[in-house]
Amino acid sequence: MMSIKIAIDKQAVKRIEDEALKSAELTMEQLKQDIVNAETMPFDSGDMQNNQTFVQVENNCVSLVTSSPQARRLYYHPEYNFQQGKNANAGGKWFEPYISGDKKDFVRETFAKIFKKRTGV
Repeated sequence: MMSIKIAIDKQAVKRIEDEALKSAELTMEQLKQDIVNAETMPFDSGDMQNNQTFVQVENNCVSLVTSSPQARRLYYHPEYNFQQGKNANAGGKWFEPYISGDKKDFVRETFAKIFKKRTGV
């Protein structure tokens, strides 16, 4: 009979978990910057894009949040006539390219790159 003893380095596991959370946070910051650079979010005074869209870390979960009251209405109504003087590509559903469009791999690839750089894994 053969026996195997496994020892788990709890400190190493904790470091990896911490780095995963930090990598996710940095990924969301890059996602926000990519949305800003794409100039797709409706922009009047810039408050929704620049102040009310932020990365939130809560209960080991990282989210990109837009907290402005008009965000939901604007997002789900692409038929609105959006002004495009400040953001040339402004319109509704500005997050759709990251969900099912040409940027759908952005978050996964960005996270993998950041996590590998931070951990070497």
